[in-house]
Amino acid sequence: MTFSRLNMTAASAALLLAAGCAGTGGPNDNQNARNAAMIGAGAGAVAGLLAGDDATERRQNALAGAALGAAAGAGIGTLLDRQEEELRRELGNNVGIVNNGNNLTVTLPQDILFATNSTAVSGAAQGDLTALARNLQSYPNSTVNVIGHTDNVGEAAFNFDLSQRRAQAVSSVLINAGVAPSRIRSIGRGEDQPIATNNSPEGRQQNRRVEIVITPN
Repeated sequence: MTFSRLNMTAASAALLLAAGCAGTGGPNDNQNARNAAMIGAGAGAVAGLLAGDDATERRQNALAGAALGAAAGAGIGTLLDRQEEELRRELGNNVGIVNNGNNLTVTLPQDILFATNSTAVSGAAQGDLTALARNLQSYPNSTVNVIGHTDNVGEAAFNFDLSQRRAQAVSSVLINAGVAPSRIRSIGRGEDQPIATNNSPEGRQQNRRVEIVITPN
């Protein structure tokens, strides 16, 4: 009975945490922290239900799992919200940032990063990448995937190789600015993952990009 009451208290606290994360005044007002807490609570409850030998034990485990899952999810969501807001203050307006509650995706257009058919990072982009590197060092417990994309102009094999080399070039700037190499993985996607039509100059411009996906460990 005591164990059940303790778990009820923990679960109630978890739900209050999920529903009532204080707003920060930023663009998302901690919505991702609340969402992550709710998702964590649900996942923890399901895991607890599957772990018990009987109905009573499953209920107890579900309550405990919900509490632990909500706390973990809220912690990750809060960190991502804070990191997102700092990045928005530090990076230029040409840089896109998406926070889905599980990771951050920072998108830099390749027309700003590179000259045509070049893998040398432009001087104009160095400042944004240096600011991003500082931010990554402030939040060291994450994995960073640097993903290069192209439009579909030219041979697919050439585009894939170009996207890989451009991802490596961006990774090198981040590493030279102090980010641990063990955190970073360079990936080339070539023309395989467009986000807009390749039938217009505007669409092709959007597809030429490097995405930096930051995922908490």
